[in-house]
Amino acid sequence: MQTLRILVVLPLYGGSLPIGRYVASALKQEGHLAEVFEAPDFYPAYTALNDLKVTTDRLDYLQNSFLNVVSQAVLAKVETFEPDLVLAMAQAPLNPQALKRLRRDGVATAMWFVEDHDLFTYWKSFAPLYDVFAVIQKGQFFEDLAAIGQNNALYLPLAAQPDFHRPMELSPVERRKFGSEVSFMGAGYPNRRKAFHELVNFDFKIWGTEWEGDHVLEPLLQLKGARVTPEECVKIFNATAINLNLHSSIQADELVTFGDFVNPRTFELAACGTFQLVDRRTLMDEAFAENELAIFSSIEELIEKIEYFSSRPEERQAFADRARARVLKEHTYAQRMRTLLKFTAERIPGWPKRREGSPVFGQDFPPELQADIRTLLARLGLPEDVAFEDLVWAVRQQQGRLDDLDTAILFLDEWRKLYRKQS
Repeated sequence: MQTLRILVVLPLYGGSLPIGRYVASALKQEGHLAEVFEAPDFYPAYTALNDLKVTTDRLDYLQNSFLNVVSQAVLAKVETFEPDLVLAMAQAPLNPQALKRLRRDGVATAMWFVEDHDLFTYWKSFAPLYDVFAVIQKGQFFEDLAAIGQNNALYLPLAAQPDFHRPMELSPVERRKFGSEVSFMGAGYPNRRKAFHELVNFDFKIWGTEWEGDHVLEPLLQLKGARVTPEECVKIFNATAINLNLHSSIQADELVTFGDFVNPRTFELAACGTFQLVDRRTLMDEAFAENELAIFSSIEELIEKIEYFSSRPEERQAFADRARARVLKEHTYAQRMRTLLKFTAERIPGWPKRREGSPVFGQDFPPELQADIRTLLARLGLPEDVAFEDLVWAVRQQQGRLDDLDTAILFLDEWRKLYRKQS
């Protein structure tokens, strides 16, 4: 596929925020020009509205008005960047009016809805307005999407980013801070709170938010329940002997739900080459073989397997190695993006449109610069047949001081623009 310009629209906050960053990174590694709309930059102003002490109706009006402004900012970015695809993550600040405008202007759009459709039902309002709607669940969800007019639905499970989720050597200080025999990283959903009451006698650390008010688990909670950064997550995974991975549920009476989607933690732990105990999911067998993950189906089985694996580091490592090999082979964000772009090309007639522009090596560069230009293209992750206009865009996105070749390319671009105006 040709080099594409893709605008990745992040949410203001939430679980799909780091996933959006991995997506952008993977697209760049695949040789595409990925620009990120940094919606989180608007989040402090959005939350400041809560401090106005106004009526609920007035606050709702102000928040909706603010989100309308953010949507207009996305449209402004589209006009400047001229993307081949706008890829929105779940809860991205794109309102229906903005999506209708993009459709009217012929800009292809896709959303990766990386949330539970039964719990987060706002998809019903937005799904028909996207050209492509990628989801992490199957079954009835596809029928429900078709019933509201979204026929370009794609099953796209989550993944890992191998240059980020990786085995890591930790210092003794980091191992003391992040390490334990057993740990869990994630939010304090009701089923997890109740289940983890059974594990208080283990060397157990809990990381993450929304654990307030549980006096039994409070001594196990790290960083006083502060949000853990993605970088810290990788250190926790690497420092822990047995990583617990219990999928979330708002129902406290059903601790292991046997739900469908596989959470990102499953792939991330595997990519880090670390051992995990994960609850059984109906879609798990499509992603991993039986001997690649240690799976439990009840809290009683979870406790038994913690006790079993705690004294068997060789078996833990064997599981971890097999799971990591599977993720690197089949479950990276680069592979997910290839699937998404291929599906988009199949479902949208004439997409992607061939971008007008002359190839880089059609420019009047002296022969002695050819090797340097090839080195620059490799550094920027661009193919040799990339359009000169896209190379200029990539050069402008670089941070820091421009070198002589960067300056020459920008100078040539300005000269070409001036020449076109005069002619």
